[in-house]
Amino acid sequence: MHAGLKISAFAAALAATFGTAYGVGKGIDPFVTESAPARHESHEESPDGGGAADAGGAGHAPGGLQISEGGYTLDLETPSVAAGQRAELRFSVRDASGRAVTAYRREHEKELHLIVASRDLVTYRHLHPTRAADGTWSIPVELPRAGGYRVFADFTPAKKGAENLTLGADLAASGSYAPQRLPAPDATAETDGYEVELSGGLRPGGESEVKLTVSRDGRPVTDLQPYLGAYGHLVALRSGDLAYLHVHPNGEPGDGKTASGPGISFTATAPSEGSYRLFLDFKHEGQVHTAAFTVRTGAQAGSHTDEGGHGH
Repeated sequence: MHAGLKISAFAAALAATFGTAYGVGKGIDPFVTESAPARHESHEESPDGGGAADAGGAGHAPGGLQISEGGYTLDLETPSVAAGQRAELRFSVRDASGRAVTAYRREHEKELHLIVASRDLVTYRHLHPTRAADGTWSIPVELPRAGGYRVFADFTPAKKGAENLTLGADLAASGSYAPQRLPAPDATAETDGYEVELSGGLRPGGESEVKLTVSRDGRPVTDLQPYLGAYGHLVALRSGDLAYLHVHPNGEPGDGKTASGPGISFTATAPSEGSYRLFLDFKHEGQVHTAAFTVRTGAQAGSHTDEGGHGH
């Protein structure tokens, strides 16, 4: 990872306003209820020696908005599940010839990262499915509420010259549907007994620093553990279309200059004005936790009213 890496187009949808963080599932992969995703880049350097090229830059659409891109298609074999019930989510990535892809480049210690987010950005999950020899990916999921969801697959085919892609597909959870309002913006989020403070913000069309500071019981956490090769992973989703942005941290474990907390710094570029939902994954004492925030950019930044018309 390199300092100053931008939010990659991996995020197909920076979510709407965000504030209070909600509980995160403990264990290998985080779970957030009342939260939401964006696109993810390789940490390989560009030919000029700079950081990875920004896939979300000029001339590029944010990730996750398309089911097909660059000759590859996300084939979601499980288009619907029942809310509140455990089900197996199955999918594959197919090439231009219709064959399932079976070779991927490992990035952040995994061949593929899977994000599942509800359309209202209240439920968010960062998952790592298992790939069978025939190219079929699968993982058990249990979505807590009925409604529409978006599935994002972030990967890079092993084929020479292939670029990182984030493809998205719709998933339905059947049951009685009651849409939720996005939380109002707030600089502090609590999750699993941890407090995370947000400083900085997103700037439409330009780089800005976003810093998250982790503490517990009023004391700074200075012994964060590497998770997927970093001290923190930040995913941003845009409210409305769920454009997916995966933000990479500035620095990496073992580089001789990046501390293991309490602060985790990111450099990000928002593709447009609007409301975004940010999801920070971090690991401490063997457990992964997720803190969620709502932020606004541009003209909306000065508003103190959430999307549902309520204040803090």
